[in-house]
Amino acid sequence: MELEKREKLIELYDLYNNLLTLKQKKYFEDYYFSDLSISEIAINYDISRNGVYDQLKRVENSLYEYENKLKLSYKISKIESLDEKEIKKDVVLSIIKE
Repeated sequence: MELEKREKLIELYDLYNNLLTLKQKKYFEDYYFSDLSISEIAINYDISRNGVYDQLKRVENSLYEYENKLKLSYKISKIESLDEKEIKKDVVLSIIKE
């Protein structure tokens, strides 16, 4: 997996993990944070490798879907890109309301 895609998924996970099921969180964290393989995760949870793969794909799709709807990552990036002169309450609020 591309490093950039991996970093984006982890960023989205940080923002939206509370919207995932406990099982989805466990698989994601084992795969992305503990660096376990799909086979290792399958053994740990006594499910098929395909089941783990499917869950990871569902999580990935869910994270991108949440971002498409809520745009939290986009808004945070936009706010962080403001220089000191632009950081005013009304500017930040307008970004949040987008």
